[in-house]
Amino acid sequence: MFDLVIKDAEIYDGAGNAPVRGDLGVTNGKIEAVGGKVGAAKSTVKADGLALAPGIIDGHTHYDAQITWDPFVDPSPALGVTTAVMGNCGFTIAPCKPADRDLTMRHLTHVEGMSLDALRAGIRWGFESFPQYLDMLQGQGVGPNVACFAGHSAIRTFVMGAEATERTATDEEISQMTAQVREAMAAGAVGFASSTAEAHNGEGGTPMPSRLADDRELRALVKAMAESGSGVYMLTKGSKTSIPYLEELAVEAKRPVVIAALFHSNTNPTAAFKTLDQVNAARARGHQLVAQTSCCPLSMDFTFKSPYLFESMQSWKPAMAAHGEEALKKVYRDPSWRDAVRRELEAARGRMVFNGEWDKLFVVETAKAENQAMEGSTLAELAKKAGKEPLDFILDFALSENLDTAFVAQLLHNDEKAVGRILADPNTHISLSDAGAHLTFFCDAGFGLHLMGHWSRELGVLDLPQAVHRLTGQPAKLFGIGNRGFLREGYAADLMLFDPKTVARGAKRRAHDLPAGAARLTTSAVGLHGVWINGTRVTDHKGFCADKTARPGAVLRRFAS
Repeated sequence: MFDLVIKDAEIYDGAGNAPVRGDLGVTNGKIEAVGGKVGAAKSTVKADGLALAPGIIDGHTHYDAQITWDPFVDPSPALGVTTAVMGNCGFTIAPCKPADRDLTMRHLTHVEGMSLDALRAGIRWGFESFPQYLDMLQGQGVGPNVACFAGHSAIRTFVMGAEATERTATDEEISQMTAQVREAMAAGAVGFASSTAEAHNGEGGTPMPSRLADDRELRALVKAMAESGSGVYMLTKGSKTSIPYLEELAVEAKRPVVIAALFHSNTNPTAAFKTLDQVNAARARGHQLVAQTSCCPLSMDFTFKSPYLFESMQSWKPAMAAHGEEALKKVYRDPSWRDAVRRELEAARGRMVFNGEWDKLFVVETAKAENQAMEGSTLAELAKKAGKEPLDFILDFALSENLDTAFVAQLLHNDEKAVGRILADPNTHISLSDAGAHLTFFCDAGFGLHLMGHWSRELGVLDLPQAVHRLTGQPAKLFGIGNRGFLREGYAADLMLFDPKTVARGAKRRAHDLPAGAARLTTSAVGLHGVWINGTRVTDHKGFCADKTARPGAVLRRFAS
């Protein structure tokens, strides 16, 4: 007798094949039978023709801190995710010496948009080394399956302390870092992750540690990862790490290089396609480069107390370095500072997170009742009406409301024709949810439901078998995650039951349920009827339904070469 049988489902196998109508049987957390009619079970779910697919593998999350206080990493399992790959961009919390804990948390406040109070109240520091971190997760149990990158910035801080954000490393320090990478790979890291992106800054505008790495360091650390014979090098690239350079690293390491983040920009509309062409040319030469992209428009909620979208600008550094709101307001009022910001916006147009598209920046919620009529209007409209230059208007308005005005910016990836071309490329890795980070700015944890609903059902950019494959079987193969990502006998019963006619992500909403009462944006699923992790049901048609003390996930520590 099976533990679970899901009867009469349209079965999408994760390989991109056409669906087959039939049943699926599960025993001891594994798929024992798939297709046709199967026997009796302790528990039976009648699918009545709903789609049954492997659970989503989210290849770009930042749950490294949250998972220590929230093993189910809300909201991902309720959005179809059964496996989360953590530690992207190298922004991990392990390894970490006790003396560096506050420094590590301060790094995350800006680069990942996290509340320092929430991190201080929430993180459980039952580890120092990377192997101890994995052991701790395994000991406490995890909701979804997790795979963890060894993180460059954490390793650099572990070796260099506060100087990690100030200078290049010595040969001896690089040697110590390579030892940390080898230790992490031996313990079960999925690979090594880093960032050279100019937008990645810690508290006060300090560059994240990995941005100070030179060529010697990068090559040594990627080589150390590759010595294990497995592993993926993941990089969020900046201007100094070109695609040809990354191809060199892929050749030297003989390992895949996953490159984030491929976003289309209206102000530089050819850039993403040039990058994609370079990546595909490298692939044609037999070199394993993979461009990581999103199926969601990059939008960001913010106030001017923490306006992340501007913080990649050099001219914004004085604002990031200001201590306290009064000091910050003084910077915002400074005409010479405003002029510097304007000059940079014009000179660097098309190369930053925000590129001066004031018509794509909206007032969401005003702090003063008399200003409510402005809600929903663009900054371009409001500035024109006020007879002001847009930067002056938005700063003056924010100051008039004590920096409490809520704005939203539609930044990148909002030209659906262009984005559709990127998603249709069969080799792009559709991910970039950033789940666990930027919690006050956006929530794309439901990206997989959006791909199946909007891009597949509504726009037809991918058929549903291919959309499922891009969320399941393809990332399983990319990261070397064995026995998952496909509905096959002997594979883990990571399952998602949904209605193809309605599947989608719901509207975003703000919750105040982080440690210390900090706020976050979250969302719910639409058309999702069930999620099982290793055969245990965690979501039904009403949403999350698991017993939080029974944690069915696995800490993944073995990966195929």
